[in-house]
Formats: sequence, structure tokens, C-alpha cells
Amino acid sequence: MKNRREFLKKSAVGAAAGAAVSALSAPAIAQSTPEIRWRCASSFPKNLDTLFGGAELFSKRLAELTNGKFQVRIFAAGEIVPAYGVADAVQNNTVECGHTCGYYFVGKNKAFAFETTIPFGMNQRMQNAWMYWGGGLKLQREFLSDYNITTFPMGNTGTQMGGWFRKPVKTLADLKGLKMRIPGIGGEVMAKLGVVPQQLPGGEIYPALERGVIDAAEWVGPYDDEKLGLYRVAPNYYYPGWWESCAMLSMYVNMKEWEKLPKQYQEAFQTVCAECNQDMMAEYDYKNPIALQSLVKNGVKLHSFSTEIMKAAQMAAFDLYETESAKNPAFKKIYEPWRKFRNDQFLWNKVAEHTLMSFMLSNPAK
Repeated sequence: MKNRREFLKKSAVGAAAGAAVSALSAPAIAQSTPEIRWRCASSFPKNLDTLFGGAELFSKRLAELTNGKFQVRIFAAGEIVPAYGVADAVQNNTVECGHTCGYYFVGKNKAFAFETTIPFGMNQRMQNAWMYWGGGLKLQREFLSDYNITTFPMGNTGTQMGGWFRKPVKTLADLKGLKMRIPGIGGEVMAKLGVVPQQLPGGEIYPALERGVIDAAEWVGPYDDEKLGLYRVAPNYYYPGWWESCAMLSMYVNMKEWEKLPKQYQEAFQTVCAECNQDMMAEYDYKNPIALQSLVKNGVKLHSFSTEIMKAAQMAAFDLYETESAKNPAFKKIYEPWRKFRNDQFLWNKVAEHTLMSFMLSNPAK
């Protein structure tokens, strides 16, 4: 009986001590997982459901992984800042983060483009390898630190199409004086071939083509292009979009806000970005073949750019890179290791994957 009383007494003391520890630790746990509300400015309109949808998926998954405590509200282009104002908004902490493409900001510095792509760059898989394993992400973060931004890969379109043309373009001579909606470095390369680049938002492309204000326009790929209805006024659909052998999207985050986050929230954030990076490419790979077949049924004429045009464009692109490297240290710092990595990737892909794919595409199974 005495032993039983001693046991009960010790148990009561232990329970009280445990309760005290729980009471002390509960606030610490609560403090380590605070409720956080961020705003994310997207560079994309809501009707581009795959591009804008990537940020919506991010918001949903982040909330799920943090039991609803870390929530990011997504705002479409123009709701808080314009599409091309996202980098400034994140840098100045107008918003804590932004879903965008680095090459939108080449007007600040052409080094922004490497995170998305540059003409005759790498495909989506190579770009992932460069960013995650080849040192690309480290170099891009070092560059963006001057803008108070850190970055995470978050989506990709894969190789894009070469755009819509009112009339066929077979030779370099056909490009002379042609007015084409094509921004960024791709536009600069086209200008070297005689094209007159135009910068127009998506909503203005159709009426500009219809009225003859422009002769051609590039957008993304079959799924997104079909929505704009460009085939009705420019039926010649060219490929490949050599200026976008892939197009990696990024989640820009204000560095000071990032550093404030608890470690577990940072881990959740990075994990969800990586998940969304994979998901977007899978979604486009599913949707684009269906959309391309639909476009062809509607009378779209598919053309590949001639070897003459492709070779001239590639030469002009790399001449531009060498010129930029000579005057822009930030560009050169990324370009030189990027170029070596790209060359190594091409050697490897030529050995196995390219050989297999070339055979299977040229010899389809019956």
C-alpha cells in the first residue's frame, strides 16, 4: 500500500512537471510557426491558366505544407504592378515575392536573361541541370543580391514555337523590314537579321496583326497561342523558337523578407517551388500536342525556319554575347561558365538521347 502511495505521488509530480514543460514549450512552438501573409505579383494574366496557374498551385501547396499558417495571395499582372514591374516591386518590398521571368528585365542588365533563357540556349532538362547542379542558381542569386532579390526556379514552358507570320519567310531576304512582335534579346538578334522588333503585350497582338500594324508575332506555344486566335490573321506557324529553347519561370523573393522566415517555412517554400517547376513542364507537355493538332485542323500551316535563317540567327546571337561580355562584367561572369556547361550538355545529349530520339522520330513504330 505504501509503495502504491509513493508511486502515485511520484506520478503526480511527474505529470505536473510535464504539464509545466508543455506550457513553457507551447509558446516557443507557436513562435516558430507564426502566421504569415505575403503578396505575390505575377507577370501573367489569369487567362494564361498554365503560367498564372503555376503561382496558384504554389499558393495552395505552401498553405497545405504549413497547416495554413504561411499563405501567399497571388495577384495577376496589372492588379498591383504591371507585368514588367515585378522585379522593382520585389526589390522595393512593394510585394514580398513575384512570379516572373528574368529575361523581362534585360533592360536593367542582360545578365537577368540567363535564368530564363537566351537564344540558342539549353532545353528544359539542361536548364534544370544548370540551375540545380551546374552552379547557375548560385551565380544568379549572387547577381540578384545587388537588387535585394533571391530567386527560385518555378516553372518552364519548354521549347517555344517560332511565331505567327502573315506571309511565309523562306530566306533572310524575307526578314528585311518585317515588323515582328518579339521582345528582349531575341528581338535584338532578329534586328541584326533585318527585322524591326515590336514590344506589345499579349492583348494587343491580335488587333495589331489584323490591321497590318505588325507582320508577325511570337507568343509561347500551341496551348497558349490558340487562345489568342492568331491563326485567324497569320496562318503561317513557324518552329522552333530558337530564342527560347526553354523558358524557365522564377519566384523572386525580397531578400530581407526571406531572411525573416523561420527555417521550416523556408524549406517548405523551396520544396513547393521545385514541385511547381516540375508540374508546369508536365502540364505543357500534356496540353501542347492536343492544341497543335487542333490548330492544324483549323488550317494552320506549319513551317520550320530555313537552315539559312537558323545559322544566321545563331551567329548573330553569339556575336552579341561576346560583345556584351566585353563590356558587362555581370554578364561575362555568368556567360563563360554557362557556355562551357552548355557545350558539355550538348556532347552528352548527342551521344545517347539525341541518337535515340532521332531514330524514333524518323522511324515511327507501326
